[in-house]
Amino acid sequence: MAALGFNSCNSALFLFALSLVAFLPTSCHGDYGWQGGHATFYGGGDASGTMGGACGYGNLYSQGYGTLTAALSTALFNDGLSCGSCYEMKCNDDPRWCLPGSITVTATNFCPPNFGLSNNNGGWCNPPLQHFDLAEPAFLQIAQYRAGIVPIAFRRVPCMKKGGIRFTINGHSYFNLVLITNVGGAGDVHSVSIKGSRTGWQPMSRNWGQNWQSNSYLNGQALSFQVTTSDGRTVTSYNVASSNWQFGQTFEGSQF
Repeated sequence: MAALGFNSCNSALFLFALSLVAFLPTSCHGDYGWQGGHATFYGGGDASGTMGGACGYGNLYSQGYGTLTAALSTALFNDGLSCGSCYEMKCNDDPRWCLPGSITVTATNFCPPNFGLSNNNGGWCNPPLQHFDLAEPAFLQIAQYRAGIVPIAFRRVPCMKKGGIRFTINGHSYFNLVLITNVGGAGDVHSVSIKGSRTGWQPMSRNWGQNWQSNSYLNGQALSFQVTTSDGRTVTSYNVASSNWQFGQTFEGSQF
């Protein structure tokens, strides 16, 4: 049988197909690609020192994040928009301290820069370094305690969460501050809209971390939410909170 060859038409079609693949968004490939960085640890052996933090999640145990969490350096934190994103990582190229295997962590805090120290001697979270300050139990799954700091390979991965997205409504009348947690998929929320049973959809503004605010009077109305993550996907949770909701309550909606 004669070998199949490319004529000029086939070649043009082949090159066109390649160009389409090149411009597909990363999420279509399902692999964000491995990058290099470093990791340290904080928070103590029980990770109690990681509670609270710049993402606003509060008690990471009760919120379901546990001890597989990380504080991100400036280069990764994106002024809080990266809160909730998930990363697979493994200790890399340091046989003295590295342990085999990988872990997946959720971004729950900010590792601030220390411009009084050089980038290679204590200023680990200074720009433009890609650095993860891991909860101690997470760090100990990929490296030995005595290492202190290790090189890592990391990549963004989808967040796998149990149950639906959670909405905790804080604030007061005319200042509805909604903490959004337990977000699957891309994990990092980039826009939110809210709808009362007597209003249309209204965009919320990000106050800090993953706390989103609305200045509308929504008391006595059932509440619905639309959440959009960094990959452009949107999930709508209709009538998550009934009309008798109270400030301080948490409600569970749909999930990616």
